[in-house]
Amino acid sequence: MIYPFLKGHGTENDFVLLPDPDGSVHGELSLDRVRALCDRRAGIGGDGVLRVIRTSAYDALACSAGSRGQEAEWFMDYRNSDGSTSEMCGNGIRVFARYLVDEGLVDGSAPIPVGTRDGVKVLRVEGDQITADMGGARVLGETVVSVDHLELAAVHIETGNPHAVAFVDSLDEAGPLLVAPGHDRSVYPQGVNVEFVARRGERHVAMRVHERGSGETRSCGTGACAVMVASALDDGVIRDADVTYRVDVPGGTLHVTWTVDDRVFLTGPAVIVARGTTDL
Repeated sequence: MIYPFLKGHGTENDFVLLPDPDGSVHGELSLDRVRALCDRRAGIGGDGVLRVIRTSAYDALACSAGSRGQEAEWFMDYRNSDGSTSEMCGNGIRVFARYLVDEGLVDGSAPIPVGTRDGVKVLRVEGDQITADMGGARVLGETVVSVDHLELAAVHIETGNPHAVAFVDSLDEAGPLLVAPGHDRSVYPQGVNVEFVARRGERHVAMRVHERGSGETRSCGTGACAVMVASALDDGVIRDADVTYRVDVPGGTLHVTWTVDDRVFLTGPAVIVARGTTDL
């Protein structure tokens, strides 16, 4: 079966997009299909797959547990490159919104609600930058991660996905992140995204990330949000006004704002770079 695809990225966190508005093309998207699409040698290549589907159509599928009742026309059915599902993807949802706007499926001058496994997220498009309201961040205490033979204290933060944020003097300490850093499985039974953070200046940090289900990626949007919150707390920032940090990732730069009413906003670019058809 031949079907269309697109390729896009947000700060080089790249995705295969599958237009499937009524859910008739891909049905219950299989692990094997996702892995084949994301294969960088035998497939199209990507850190994950974004199925573009109407929420009503997704709710009609057997795989729709947890999405029902969301008041958004479109649903981002996100899969990691290993085929597993994920609650949210901060870079992916910006690419998802870019596609909706470019295809004329939504009004790009108005707020864009998108359903996810972490609830409805609202996005705004301003030129080449897209801002996603990621909701609140949950700071859940201290934990420990390990890489190579090094153990590091980390902060457990939920920003749609679970994260362990560890501060380091140099990002070289993160070692070979294609191998998953060790973590406490009693704290993270479903796995965890691990971020290593180095300071670059006032309200300016840099990070590397290992994403569960994908390995080291060039960027992670929910991870950048977790890093910003952890950095602001570590800096002792008093949030009597909205606070913004610059977060450098290997694939570019993101800006994250933590508001006085405890919402986190992620801003960065999102582009569609290719489209075609495939039978993978």
